Amino acid sequence: MSVQSVVLAADIPFPPSVEDFFPPSILPWDAQNNYWFTKITFLLWATVAILIVFFLVANRKPQLVPTRRQWLAESIYGFVRNNISVEMIGPRGVRFAPYLTTLFCFILLMNLWGIVPFVQISPNSHIAFPAILAVISYVMFIYVGIRKHGFWKYLKVALIPPAPWFILPMLIFIEIFSNFIVRPFALAVRLFANMFAGHMLLLVFTLGGFAMINANLFFIPFSLLSWVMTIALTFLEFLVIVLQAYVFTVLTASYVQGALADGH
Repeated sequence: MSVQSVVLAADIPFPPSVEDFFPPSILPWDAQNNYWFTKITFLLWATVAILIVFFLVANRKPQLVPTRRQWLAESIYGFVRNNISVEMIGPRGVRFAPYLTTLFCFILLMNLWGIVPFVQISPNSHIAFPAILAVISYVMFIYVGIRKHGFWKYLKVALIPPAPWFILPMLIFIEIFSNFIVRPFALAVRLFANMFAGHMLLLVFTLGGFAMINANLFFIPFSLLSWVMTIALTFLEFLVIVLQAYVFTVLTASYVQGALADGH
């Protein structure tokens, strides 16, 4: 039996396509029924609401012996402050800890939606969300560098390495490309590609299992194997989710450190 006959017999939308990343709208935008409020929009708002409520509640009545919520909130902040902000930037990194903690928690929770049952899609699998986060980090480290050194001195520190004058034109071009073009692009694409690929893999094995078990009884062992792979990939995806939130935050901190450095 061919793959096409399996799909037709099972009546399952398999293999998944890019359309799976564009769920139908929930609420109309205006009287002309232009729809905008999708599952992705809801997940974004839910992420922001969960983070705000959690940290407000955890810090509402701080105690010397912390409650579980207070301990969890302080542990997250302490981890980012000590292991990312101070580790990457130095003592000056403490003032960037609130932003980096927010960034880490926001990306982590947005990624986690990809493995939550009955949700199983991360808003970061849409390039727009990682791109906006990358732009915010991009603007921040440039602003920090200009504020520290001044506009022209920052450009000099960022673009002119200590090298013989006759190769400086080539090196300056490379520095412009790597510092002001590659950095935001790499931040956005790395996060987007991992979330996109993880969602597609989970869809392939999940829908593939349903397609095979509905097509023919002889495919039952293969469908069970497909679902076992789905479970294994879910645990692997969890590791990727945490790692990508950590990497994005660490790279942002490293760019800030570079903007604050006195020399190239």
